[in-house]
Amino acid sequence: MSRRQRRELYWGLGFVSLAVGGFILLKVIPIVASFVISLTDWNVARAPSFIGLNNYMRMLTADPLFWKSLWVTAYYSLFSVPVSMAFAFALAMLLNTRIPALGMFRTLFYLPSIIPVIASSILWLWMFNPDFGLFNAGLDLLGLPRQRFIYEEGQVIPSLVFMSMWSVGPMMIIFLAGLQDVPNQLYEAVDIDGGNAWHKLRHVTIPMMTPTILFNLLISIVAALQTFVQAFIMTEGGPNNGSLFIVFYIYRKAFQEQQMGYASALAWALFLVICALSILVFKTSNRWVFYHGGDD
Repeated sequence: MSRRQRRELYWGLGFVSLAVGGFILLKVIPIVASFVISLTDWNVARAPSFIGLNNYMRMLTADPLFWKSLWVTAYYSLFSVPVSMAFAFALAMLLNTRIPALGMFRTLFYLPSIIPVIASSILWLWMFNPDFGLFNAGLDLLGLPRQRFIYEEGQVIPSLVFMSMWSVGPMMIIFLAGLQDVPNQLYEAVDIDGGNAWHKLRHVTIPMMTPTILFNLLISIVAALQTFVQAFIMTEGGPNNGSLFIVFYIYRKAFQEQQMGYASALAWALFLVICALSILVFKTSNRWVFYHGGDD
């Protein structure tokens, strides 16, 4: 290397050193530490003792609440991901048209997503109240029976799925950006062939939006699997562990029951589940994702 090239290399390493150091210090080291802790029995009050894979064996064979939390998280994710994506896509389609006061509508639909999650959870807690909540007041006006919503085991997950539609603003913006990138000549070609709005949606919009759909799908799956605030603020994992999300279960084991080793093992189980689902989505994406200007 010449003297100039070495100087450029040193400057480059100097500029990235803070970012790399921060990543190692704040990400890599805690991840490695959590795996080491998962192999111990540690309740914070005393020094950790090495127990090998006992925490993982306990998780798989002797902890029904672990499987309950996995089921609750999977149940919530299975419905909240497609519902939220469909709602966000529909809003993006609406906001991609020329309608009066378009800027105002874009702001209104995005506004809920910038409200702090704790504040919005408290707001929804009031609306779900079975005695004086907004939703039961609406049911009274329609002459329909009152519901218990998050206070009923069978209704808590559907209620939280409905609530998840509240914060689709970022996903809506990403869909809107993707829609504005669809070439207009493709729609004109459909018009020339005598197609209607359904043909445009099915044969142009959705195929051209598949990369954006893939991105939002991955982000939505990861976010749904890490749902925590709703259970922490609104339901405390109940009723009858009906909203015991896996992340809330990790929090309960770590900070309420002081079982840091077991909580770390639960966190690694969640990490493996997220990795497996992400790999599955990527492996199957080549069958349905179309990249404009490249191979499908």
